Amino acid sequence: MLDFWPACGWRHLQLDARGRLQPTDAWWRHWLDRPELALVAESCAAETRLHQSLRAAPARPVAEAELAALDDVDARANYRLFLALRDAVTAAGTLESFYVGLFGQGAITLPPLFIDLIAQALLRQMLDQDADAFEARAAELLFRPQRITPEGGRVLAGDRATLDRLSDSGGFGALGRLLAEARVPLRSAQLAVLGTDNAADYWPDGERHRFVLDLTHQVAKQIAPGVSVPLTLARSGLSALARVLERWVAQLLDVAVTITPLARIDDAGWRWHLGLDTESSAILNDLYQGRPVDDERLARLIGLFRLDFDDPADMRADLAGAPVYLGLAMTADRLLRLKPQNLLLNLPLARRS
Repeated sequence: MLDFWPACGWRHLQLDARGRLQPTDAWWRHWLDRPELALVAESCAAETRLHQSLRAAPARPVAEAELAALDDVDARANYRLFLALRDAVTAAGTLESFYVGLFGQGAITLPPLFIDLIAQALLRQMLDQDADAFEARAAELLFRPQRITPEGGRVLAGDRATLDRLSDSGGFGALGRLLAEARVPLRSAQLAVLGTDNAADYWPDGERHRFVLDLTHQVAKQIAPGVSVPLTLARSGLSALARVLERWVAQLLDVAVTITPLARIDDAGWRWHLGLDTESSAILNDLYQGRPVDDERLARLIGLFRLDFDDPADMRADLAGAPVYLGLAMTADRLLRLKPQNLLLNLPLARRS
């Protein structure tokens, strides 16, 4: 397997005795090479000195006067954010500890890009040994926004930035148009729906984010005229996402769970749920409280899951053994912005000493 997702710098990290990711000087140099911090022709002498000194000693303290000396306002802001990230990760010791702790601190001042890159590095480690291409593509949902297109009874997720780049009209509905227009086949549009026939192409091409993920869990199979039955797809993107989320919980919370895609929630004893994004959180809250949810809004719910703790003792005592229901939904303009931190903050975990 190639080193997919090289932009997150995973190859520069090291593992501690517990298998957690630790930052290294090489990893911080990788950050300094990013476009937000790399030197350009317009960089002033003070910025050049600062950049070169940090490359030589990435952990060294930086005085405020060194930042104030930079001519470019954006450069000053970018270095302050980088140094805040560096110091916070270093203090936490591992990327896992930093990420989990980040969302319990109140207001978050780091830019979403930085947080997404940390999540990507964590996922890269989780997927290193035995992941398949479907899991790797599903994992992208945890750090890259998606555009969702219902098409012919299926639910397709395409990378928002990629679609926006390919679309001459800003990207809204781009995937649906590309699929609908026979004159513009997916291959010529540089997009392809990930399948068993092209899964091997994902690894050398993963960072282009050009593969569309089919999130359809069930399709109607006709068995007689006018008679059809639901057929669960073996290669559903939701199943791949479920496996990724199981790894996510295990690595960051040290808790084993089993997550299963559902077609619907049929549970008179429904006791706990959480949304994997803002939209699904609101929809599940309304359904749980018995408030009306119209058909248009309900159609935004593109995924449901049941989460079970392998050991009920890991749950709050009053909920031990009860399933946790998860939701995944697109917005009214068909965007999906998954919030993987919701699984870390909102599971009914037993209090640990």
